[in-house]
Amino acid sequence: MVEQSIWMQKVTDDPGHSTWYVERFRSMARAGDDLAGEARLVDAMVPRHARILDAGCGPGRVGGALAEAGHDVVGVDVDPVLIEAAEQDHPGPLWMVGDLAELDLSAQGITTPFDAVVCAGNVLPFLAPSTRGEVLKRLHAHLAPGGRAAIGFGAGRGYAFSEFFEDAAAAALEPDLLLSTWDLRPFTDDSDFLVALLHKR
Repeated sequence: MVEQSIWMQKVTDDPGHSTWYVERFRSMARAGDDLAGEARLVDAMVPRHARILDAGCGPGRVGGALAEAGHDVVGVDVDPVLIEAAEQDHPGPLWMVGDLAELDLSAQGITTPFDAVVCAGNVLPFLAPSTRGEVLKRLHAHLAPGGRAAIGFGAGRGYAFSEFFEDAAAAALEPDLLLSTWDLRPFTDDSDFLVALLHKR
């Protein structure tokens, strides 16, 4: 049995956590905040009408923006409350409840590989630590040859950047560019956030 993710442990401890998270982003959207920065970067990485996997999609803000840009998006998240919000707020993509540590979309009849994977919103640190390497391998398996991944998360969340680089290398994901923000600021040893753009070896 796969270890429960840190996110779902939070939900177990506080059953209102997912609803709070959904409402937080709905409130930001109503206020006119920019919630599409990650999507703009991913959109620039892929051809028109690309197939994109939003891994750990949450309530769908990134995948929803990519779908609006004309891409074919599948979003997967372990939290059914977040998937329900994605379906309500961002109709169009295929939103699915699923554990990234056991991700096998072919079992759901999805056999065409993806041009890109986006994993935003600190998804990796919210995974069970024992599953992080396996998740990266499963993301790799769902990419087309030469497919690309955009993965972002913050420092100080229990997943050292150096450990991520090791796990990515073991999953045959090769870095192309390391940034410290989704708006293209360079990554340095002092950066408190990492945006890794990688390709499938």
